[in-house]
Amino acid sequence: MRTAAIAAVRNRSGAPGLQPSNIPFGGNVLLLIGKSEHVTTTATTITTSVPGRLDRLPWSRWHWTVVIGLGTVWILDGLEVTVVGNIAGRLSEQGSGLPITSGGVTGLAAALYVAGACSGALFFGRLTDLFGRKRLFMVTLAVYLGATAMTALSYSSWWFFAFRFMTGFGIGGEYAAINSAIDELIPAVYRGRVDLIINGSFWLGAIAGSLLSILMLDTSIFPKGLGWRLTFGLGVILGLVILLVRRHVPESPRWLFIHGRADEAEKLVTAIEKRVTKEKGTELPPPKGSITIGQRESFGFRDIALTVFSDYRRRAALGLALFIGQAFLYNAITFGFGAILTRFFGVSTSRTGYYFAVIAVGNFLGPLLLGKLFDTVGRRIMISSTYLLAGVLLFGTAWLFGAGLLNAVTLTACWAVVLFFASAGASSAYLTVSEIFPMETRAMAIAFFYAVGTAAGGISGPLLFSALTQNGVVGDTVLAFSIGAALMCVGGVVAAFLAVRAEGRSLEDIAAPLSVHPPEPLPAPAPAE
Repeated sequence: MRTAAIAAVRNRSGAPGLQPSNIPFGGNVLLLIGKSEHVTTTATTITTSVPGRLDRLPWSRWHWTVVIGLGTVWILDGLEVTVVGNIAGRLSEQGSGLPITSGGVTGLAAALYVAGACSGALFFGRLTDLFGRKRLFMVTLAVYLGATAMTALSYSSWWFFAFRFMTGFGIGGEYAAINSAIDELIPAVYRGRVDLIINGSFWLGAIAGSLLSILMLDTSIFPKGLGWRLTFGLGVILGLVILLVRRHVPESPRWLFIHGRADEAEKLVTAIEKRVTKEKGTELPPPKGSITIGQRESFGFRDIALTVFSDYRRRAALGLALFIGQAFLYNAITFGFGAILTRFFGVSTSRTGYYFAVIAVGNFLGPLLLGKLFDTVGRRIMISSTYLLAGVLLFGTAWLFGAGLLNAVTLTACWAVVLFFASAGASSAYLTVSEIFPMETRAMAIAFFYAVGTAAGGISGPLLFSALTQNGVVGDTVLAFSIGAALMCVGGVVAAFLAVRAEGRSLEDIAAPLSVHPPEPLPAPAPAE
């Protein structure tokens, strides 16, 4: 049962938010009587300044450790998806070692990968909220590595399909565990740009996958049945390196104090502060306010469902609109772009990687160059404008394609521009659902919206896109482009009305934890003598 003691105010988005305390930490010994100057404990509640202490930190080498240890996994995801899209034609050729068609790779295998990602997000998302961010972001990476290695050993279509599903299962778990951990460790003033760039790093993997596929699909270097297997093997090696770096990323202090481990959270934040202070050579400013919560080990599905779909209905609608639009667009195009080039423009399967590398660069530059604006100009303006611009430009691309005015190079250029804006918008979808729901539901909220949005757009997208493009009919491909454009425009319109102004604000201010208690009042000042 949700606690009845939720102290909330109406914030600018119209949803419940934390009422911050005015307690100046270290300045009132009567209140701050716990095991440190930052934590006050009672039998069932604690008052802590951990969120404020994390948000006041200047950017440091420690934050780069978090970014590298957690964010680089999207490079693996980009590598995976791109490689499969680029090798689709090769796998269907005689001598590849697999009895599979190009449509089977871009359609069924792609859909199974996304279905696995949806299932993994829901399964591991729940476990992430229960058992912590660190445990799960180690487990999910291990699942991904094992499944990718087994994909490289595929000698039958059912084996390939099964382990594409399992690879997606691990990646889906990563989305829930990683995004929640990153947003809880990064200071509020940097959260938007860091989250966007990390999610956008998917496209660094896509660039690597594109260029790698060119090398690995060159039959003068590797036989048809070996090159694509080595490509998956290199993904495993990269994942092992990331696993070693990730061991040094800590558990989220926010998760620790919510789940009855306040002492651990206190020691961890103190150690981080000492490290940052030593690096910067200056004292840290005092944290802004405190939070008092009733500690609980876990929250049930009923608590989560009531929170998301009752207390935060408008935010739930926003999350669905953003995820469905970007999931359809990206999964359809990512898995089908190579097939369009070969079918309509006669591009060799061994050359599609060059074209994909170009649109991957555009995708990465979007979050990289626009990310800061999500923290300065604001979430609402940037989310809505990137979605709408991507949709309108894609409608224009569809018209040019239908009119026969494009070739392989100009189509790629159009897609690079479209995806420059779409990539920033799509990355902001993950940021949005991570920061606009309470702490106790964060990983599960990410998992839910990712799973539902991706199931609606990410599974149907590759299947529909494959069906519309594989017959070589221009009008059908124009229709596929237009569906993606329309869904992005819908997401942009919804964001214009419902996006939360979360820039620069603490996560606890954007959405109060379910277990928050009213802060204890300051004692009355002593009368003057």
